[in-house]
Amino acid sequence: MRAIQITATLCMAAGIACGAFGAHALRDIVPQRELLIWEKGVFYQLIHALAALLITSATGLQISDRARRAIGWLFLGSLAIFSGTLYALVLSGMHWLGAITPVGGAGFILGWLLLAYQLVKQRCSSH
Repeated sequence: MRAIQITATLCMAAGIACGAFGAHALRDIVPQRELLIWEKGVFYQLIHALAALLITSATGLQISDRARRAIGWLFLGSLAIFSGTLYALVLSGMHWLGAITPVGGAGFILGWLLLAYQLVKQRCSSH
């Protein structure tokens, strides 16, 4: 789990750097529409890096370490695909990369559904 936590904290730092880069370096270079795409990548990066960190650290979640690892890596892998393709799209102008972005979005949804399943399973087994 330590690897997920380290990766998540590095993704948080990178997300802040990407946000600053977008706000200061890109704002006069790319059209507003592209800047909104960049900001969407930053938002999802920060949310899911934080989620991966919290899920692997929260003591109140009574779910298995295996499930925590799966959810954490699912969030981080999906973050790389989702945010990575959005960043690459804006920087390169290759808009076909946007066709790959939903794969990352589906991974986010799957991670949240897996967490919900684990929490329901935990609740049912405690009764």
